[in-house]
Amino acid sequence: MIHFVLHDAKDTVAVVVVEGVKAGMELKGWIMDEDKFVNVQAKQDIPIGHKVALANLNTGDTVFKYGVDIGRVVAPIKAGEHAHVHNVKTKRW
Repeated sequence: MIHFVLHDAKDTVAVVVVEGVKAGMELKGWIMDEDKFVNVQAKQDIPIGHKVALANLNTGDTVFKYGVDIGRVVAPIKAGEHAHVHNVKTKRW
């Protein structure tokens, strides 16, 4: 089963595409551009449509989703944690 998708291997977050992701689950992700798979263990419950961090990210790091810079980290995020508005902000303002 695929739990999350990402377009580019350099992405630091990916979109959860199934319901019921719970802390402790081993998640399988599909890198669309390369037709390859990656794994990460969920550290938190993550709702469908939200982002999971694929790597440890520090405050100030750039977040990449679908191969695009989508913002910066405002609070540290560990691989497998929920990446959302509480720890990622746009660089526009």
